[in-house]
Amino acid sequence: MRYMMTYDLMETMRNTNQWMGATASAIASYPAFSMIPNPAISMMAAWGDVTERTFQRMIVKPDWGIRTFTCEDGKDHLVDITPVVERPFGDLVHFRVNGREEQPLKVLLVAPMSGHYATLLRSTVKSLLVNCEVYITDWHNARDIPVSEGKFDVEDYTLYLVDFMKELGPDTHVVAICQPAPLTLAATAYLAEVEPEAQPSTLTLIGGPVDPDATPTDVTDFGRRVTMGQLEETMIQRVGFKYKGVGRMVYPGLLQLASFMSMNAERHSKAFSEQIQRVMQDEASDHDAHNRFYDEYLAVMDMTAEFYLSTVERVFKNREIARNEFVVAGHKVDIGKITNVAVKTVEGANDDISAPGQCIAALDLCTGLPASKKASHVEPAAGHYGIFAGRSWRDNIRPLVIDFMTANARKPQRRAANKNKIA
Repeated sequence: MRYMMTYDLMETMRNTNQWMGATASAIASYPAFSMIPNPAISMMAAWGDVTERTFQRMIVKPDWGIRTFTCEDGKDHLVDITPVVERPFGDLVHFRVNGREEQPLKVLLVAPMSGHYATLLRSTVKSLLVNCEVYITDWHNARDIPVSEGKFDVEDYTLYLVDFMKELGPDTHVVAICQPAPLTLAATAYLAEVEPEAQPSTLTLIGGPVDPDATPTDVTDFGRRVTMGQLEETMIQRVGFKYKGVGRMVYPGLLQLASFMSMNAERHSKAFSEQIQRVMQDEASDHDAHNRFYDEYLAVMDMTAEFYLSTVERVFKNREIARNEFVVAGHKVDIGKITNVAVKTVEGANDDISAPGQCIAALDLCTGLPASKKASHVEPAAGHYGIFAGRSWRDNIRPLVIDFMTANARKPQRRAANKNKIA
């Protein structure tokens, strides 16, 4: 019960700050105060606006904001965001551009389950829509999933990916970004043994900790500095009474956000102070650079306790995937069984979350692949975010990935019934 009370206490603090911001904004905006030439009133209103928005965004799932897409015919075509496979802990979603012919490259983006929603990859999706049929794993907030749906750990995550790959077929190009890179590699190896004809055409791993010890960072080395007991005691709480997942053990999003913010506290503090000044001077807007970034950054989701703890223990502490000792549903996965899926790794030279060396380790594990089906790229001067959503991605990495997919593409082998289902 104490963990549930702690969860509700965090939500109460968030709700209180949101209310204080709304109250300050409403009071300071009272028409009569306009007769008082006091900058403190304007500052109070600006502080209230920024504070209310900040704390309100923490419990809101961002919208994809991809409503239309301009095709080669010069027309704006509507984009339907449609679930293809729906599961309790996450869906497989298709971005379907109406009125456009099906594109030759079918891409499955595997989004991370590391505190933020899949919408964090919005710009990645937009860039691939140009000439790809884009699908993505849309993971659900654990606080909204009833306890009756059971557990969800790294093995369940891997099996979800297996099912999604089987649904899309062997002409799929899988791109795993950050945290899911090692589990996506394991899912591909699992398919290679259990259902080889369902393996994807290519697998691109971007900035993921396949071998956290290859080049340790403060983030990937965190699991070594604490015991599992300490993590469970300090990080895990029960969902409070406000949500459908009441009683479920989770790593709360608000707690994750506190960790994110503390890593760059001075920079975030400065950003919010400057935003208050801009609001005071009527220089801010609903979709300015600050709000675009923080509307996404502040929107956090709970992870199931078993997923978080098993990730730390099995991927980081025990390095089961790095040692090729990972077990899924009682089946020991052998990454060396991947023999006809082209694998490419992408790393950022300045990545301080998953440093160069951690992701490329996947190629050494693919002992059954010929050198012609392996590729790697280290992007100079690029940090973690830039290798999948920034200028480095748009200008350099995306063209390389598209060329890699095209060179190793298989012809579609889907049944007509399945095509109709996806369409």
